[in-house]
Amino acid sequence: MAWFSLPKLRDALFKSRTALSRVEELARERGPLDDAFWEELEETLIAADFGVETTEKILGSLREVARKEFWRTSDQAVARFRTDVAAFMTRPAQALMLKGKPAVVLVVGVNGSGKTTTIGKLAARLTRERKRVLLVAGDTFRAAAAEQLEIWGQRARAEVIRGREGGDPAAVVFDGVTAAKARNYDVCLVDTAGRLQTKINLMEELKKIRRIIGRELPDQPCETLLVLDAATGQNALSQASLFNEATQLTGLVLTKLDGTAKGGIVVAIADRVGIPVKFIGVGERVEQLEPFEPKAFVDALFEA
Repeated sequence: MAWFSLPKLRDALFKSRTALSRVEELARERGPLDDAFWEELEETLIAADFGVETTEKILGSLREVARKEFWRTSDQAVARFRTDVAAFMTRPAQALMLKGKPAVVLVVGVNGSGKTTTIGKLAARLTRERKRVLLVAGDTFRAAAAEQLEIWGQRARAEVIRGREGGDPAAVVFDGVTAAKARNYDVCLVDTAGRLQTKINLMEELKKIRRIIGRELPDQPCETLLVLDAATGQNALSQASLFNEATQLTGLVLTKLDGTAKGGIVVAIADRVGIPVKFIGVGERVEQLEPFEPKAFVDALFEA
């Protein structure tokens, strides 16, 4: 499916763009590249959730180029800034890599991040691409998680494997991957519990699930996606670090960018965690999960 048209993406990112509107104003003013300019740009980026470390990295590089190329006005710096931001978010394997049959995609994230909704949207997207999709309700702890996944399964025309509430999630995952293999599914999307009790519990539960998947289907899961609520700002960074330690993340999905997220958190996460952003959620409708394309995102985020 084609990437969002730029006007639609701009509309979806309206609230995210607001926090960064001052950047474009600085470009239009064509002011001098003095200390006042650099200080205001730095303050704007930090306020937009770029974070101190990522902001310093971007501006340090930008100031060096400005000095070497004898830039004089703010529009020159902002034009290069936009290019640098897109580069910061560009990573190898940015697209979803579905290898093997069935290709197993393990989806992790805390409760409230939009994890189950993201699985449903991704299932619908893959179904539109004529893939047979099986959903596995491995979150047995959250009340009504399996029911929510079954609703999405009906929308996406995908079968759902579930167990009893409060049961062993690893057992449900075992049933799911063996069914996916026996019934010749193309893709198996596995939901997991979103509890963040202790780091040790989280790591052990995810490791157990990964061992079961790998035992039944060697070289799987081919993708482990972390769903993050972009509106949580810098807290999303700590979640990304925690989950990356607990399991071998291959990609990120950033949700709720149509809400109160400030946009810069996407840059900070891509920079600090070093894992590609694969999809962004920009609305509640089933089709509003889009493959992440850094340049289109930057164009939509900074254009007035």
